[in-house]
Amino acid sequence: MFTGIVQTKAVVNTITDKGQFRRLELRVASEHLDNIETGASIAINGCCLTVVSFAASDSEALVCFDIIDETLRLTNLGALKQGSEVNFERSLSFGSELGGHIVSGHIHTTATLAKRIDSENNCRMFLTLEPKWLEFILAKGFVAIDGASLTVGEVEENGFWLHLIPETLALTILGDAQEGQKINIEADQQTITIVETVKRVLAQKFSG
Repeated sequence: MFTGIVQTKAVVNTITDKGQFRRLELRVASEHLDNIETGASIAINGCCLTVVSFAASDSEALVCFDIIDETLRLTNLGALKQGSEVNFERSLSFGSELGGHIVSGHIHTTATLAKRIDSENNCRMFLTLEPKWLEFILAKGFVAIDGASLTVGEVEENGFWLHLIPETLALTILGDAQEGQKINIEADQQTITIVETVKRVLAQKFSG
């Protein structure tokens, strides 16, 4: 489990394609791999990946993940290139402060950044999303955007708005996001449960 509070940005060091999967090697400050073990879970752009190997020096560390073809197809990890930056969050540990919302690291779909409007102290982004997922996006509700826990702004027929402060833009890869870019989406599980329950109850009521 994760909180959606991105801890740092990591850089893609190498990418190696191996048949049905891709090995991704990231470069990150060593402090972010303290007490790491093989098999640990780390959210990369919000996608829960398993550490397969790592090596660290005093200041810098390399950590590797294997990504299967289905994950590459369903997320934006397949578009990464050498030198790309990614959002990086270690899994939630007992006693940690929950500053965002509970995030599973299971990406539901990708949205497209259709419009970006920057002003002096604010940035507005409009993301378009398939209707079957948009029903789980509610104004003032939670959504994980490339792993970052954010509050939904206005919801429209084909997408929704985000309002981002400079701190979020500086600490995550959203600061460099460009129009047309694919962004990983994990809808809030509590919202999904409520919407699906209401739909089922209404269907049973009117079918009887």
